[in-house]
Amino acid sequence: MRSPAGSSGIIRRNPLDHLREILEQPRVALLVGALTKGASVSLAVPDPNALKDACVVISDNAVAQVQADHGAGEVAALLTELLLAQDAADARRHAFLNTIMATIEELNRYEDVDTVLDALLWHARNLARADAGSIYLVEDGTLRFRYVHNDTLFGEGMQTGEGKAAVYRSHTLAMDETSIVGYVASTGRTLAIDDAYALPPESPFSFNKSFDHKTGYATKSILTIPLKSFSGELLGVMQIINARNAEGRFAPFDRESMTYIPLFANKCTVILERSMMTRERILRMIKLAELRDPKETGSHVQRVGSYAAEIYRSWAEFRGVRPEERKRYGDLIRIAAMLHDVGKVGIADAILKKPGKLTEDEYEAMKMHPIYGAQVFCDAAPALDQMCYDIALHHHERYDGAGYPGRIGDVMRPVGPRGAPLAGEDIPLSARIVALADVYDALCSSRVYKEAWSDDEVLALIMAEKGAQFDPELVDSFLRIQDVVYAIRLKFCDDCKS
Repeated sequence: MRSPAGSSGIIRRNPLDHLREILEQPRVALLVGALTKGASVSLAVPDPNALKDACVVISDNAVAQVQADHGAGEVAALLTELLLAQDAADARRHAFLNTIMATIEELNRYEDVDTVLDALLWHARNLARADAGSIYLVEDGTLRFRYVHNDTLFGEGMQTGEGKAAVYRSHTLAMDETSIVGYVASTGRTLAIDDAYALPPESPFSFNKSFDHKTGYATKSILTIPLKSFSGELLGVMQIINARNAEGRFAPFDRESMTYIPLFANKCTVILERSMMTRERILRMIKLAELRDPKETGSHVQRVGSYAAEIYRSWAEFRGVRPEERKRYGDLIRIAAMLHDVGKVGIADAILKKPGKLTEDEYEAMKMHPIYGAQVFCDAAPALDQMCYDIALHHHERYDGAGYPGRIGDVMRPVGPRGAPLAGEDIPLSARIVALADVYDALCSSRVYKEAWSDDEVLALIMAEKGAQFDPELVDSFLRIQDVVYAIRLKFCDDCKS
């Protein structure tokens, strides 16, 4: 095990090796040159423990000994080599810092916690060329698994269905020192492990080998970092696994990775905390809606939001949409889809809570809820509000034009629940996606007035409505991701804690 910073000191040895050792330390600054002319050399070396520079001086005698043993030419060549290496190291450090600043700017554009977790983990891994990683967030006094990457098992960018489904698996760890993640959460300290299978016997934690045994993966190096808010509150823990060296082989995390990845994570926790608060605010709004409509549960909206994000991703990948656009749109639709039925707060309790079939008049009144929902986001400027508006207003449209409410001129002064028909690609893409996601979830769920349909029955209806109720391209995109859809259902089941 290693801490992110080491200590400096002088060890008596061959003077040339001694010189190389000192010059190779980070941030070494050559203050006085002319070593080959016999002058003394002063080198500033940072002492991480004291958090200040310590001055290491090579005496005239030491220089003379270096020259006598190796010759001035060899010493000059060594100096040139090491100073060039130092310049390269400085360039790498500047590149690290520039990457971190650019990444923070990118993350600031995202709203949803899942998008932030995905980007945070990807960029942290990229800084160390790491193969895998995961993030746990604190929830009710435990650490709940929230995100995973693994290029070896799931492909770069989590391209396989198995990789995307893995994101929705759910398990928790105790916040104690028995596991590596729990230890970092408990102590609040970053931990670097060179070899997970060679921990010192006195370590209070152990490495859980079950994942490696189950999948055939080979965990080697691990860098585990606490994610703390500005006020010092623990938000979660990020674990980066299997750094790669210049040859592409798994290797220990180098000093730069151990310095800059925790720095990067620390700067990103403000963005992570903001995105967690956004999700929490939405779920609180849903709780209010649930008081009016028992069907509008937190689990239901998180399933619909996740289905919508994954249907879009499948469709966008098939269409060849640019990755940047895919990420941004997917970020928005996951949040906006969760608010698709917010307009039901404007519907009478007698209709919302009626256990049986609605009368024709009641059904016409229920059809007003998309308009009420759109009124919440009327005159919206931000892209998220605009998508919320589109989804709230049009998620009951049909691809063949037989849905509602159709074309509504002014949602603040609607004439009734239906305007001129809206069909095909005139319906906003986000609304076409949520129409499919919402119906799928409704059919799979039991209600007081109906039992849940079987998977075969649900898929048969969706196939039958391809090109009629649902966009045919989106149906194909949905059918390509059934393993992911099933994982979402398991994670956000009505009787489970999400």
